Amino acid sequence: MLLLPSQPQAWGFFGHRLINRLGVLTLPPAMIGFYKANIDYLTENATRPDSRRSVVPDEAPRHFLDVDAYGDSALARLPHSWTDAVARYGEDSLKRHGIVPWHVARMKYQLTEAFKTRDADNILRLSADMGHYIADACVPLHTTRNYNGQLSGQRGIHGFWESRLPEVLSANYDFFVGQATYLDQPTETIWQVVGRSHAAVDSVLRFEKELTGKFSEDRKYGFEERGNATVRVYSRDFTNEYHQRLNGQVERQLRLAVHLVASYWYTCWVDAGQPDLDKLPKTASESEKKRLAREAVELRNAPPQAAVPGHED
Repeated sequence: MLLLPSQPQAWGFFGHRLINRLGVLTLPPAMIGFYKANIDYLTENATRPDSRRSVVPDEAPRHFLDVDAYGDSALARLPHSWTDAVARYGEDSLKRHGIVPWHVARMKYQLTEAFKTRDADNILRLSADMGHYIADACVPLHTTRNYNGQLSGQRGIHGFWESRLPEVLSANYDFFVGQATYLDQPTETIWQVVGRSHAAVDSVLRFEKELTGKFSEDRKYGFEERGNATVRVYSRDFTNEYHQRLNGQVERQLRLAVHLVASYWYTCWVDAGQPDLDKLPKTASESEKKRLAREAVELRNAPPQAAVPGHED
């Protein structure tokens, strides 16, 4: 736990950074030297895709898939090939409802190519970004139009599930997930993960609604100090009981994400011919550091783009 980022905040910060960081520790000996030397890069940049959401028009759809926008048996009918999906639904329609599994499949190809060309900067950049999208696919509320309970009178549940529960409970989570494994069908794997996440949506919403009926307003919420501010939060009693109702669901999905992110990195490396990573630079190049600095300035100064309908959180 000494390797974990300090100051837990949210799935978007604490969770994503945690997942990338712990994923490094599950890699085989031939990979772990390079990845561990760059563990801070992979941790700090795990949240960069979220930073880009408000300024890069095509960024937001990469984080979710509104499965329920496609009707019954959607996961059995949606084409797993991006080309086939565009031919059937059109690119604009697909982006409106999210493209996370197709984007992960695209990044799998890109990272494999980066390994083939021994491009250390691209390996790091793509590994950090890919970890973020895979982790998002493990969040049930990233698979539904009712992503924040706004359609069921449960607004705020998104942050509750992916922020508050890990913040309060993750110190007791078991993060020993075993070694990364080779994925024989990486495209099918990410679709299966989306299906697993979507199957959990009903319990995520139903248990919160049931508990809300048992808790008075002053017991459901409380106040905590955050820096110089006092903020309203879900109470620890409500959080703990929700965790019990879900039977550790958030912990299971975090564990899944850690193992899955590392397994995608490993699969890309194997499919690239297992290049010798010990011959690569142990840190990001000066040009990569300058690129990150320029991007940070652009993100601070750029006017925000309009949010993608359905997932403005």
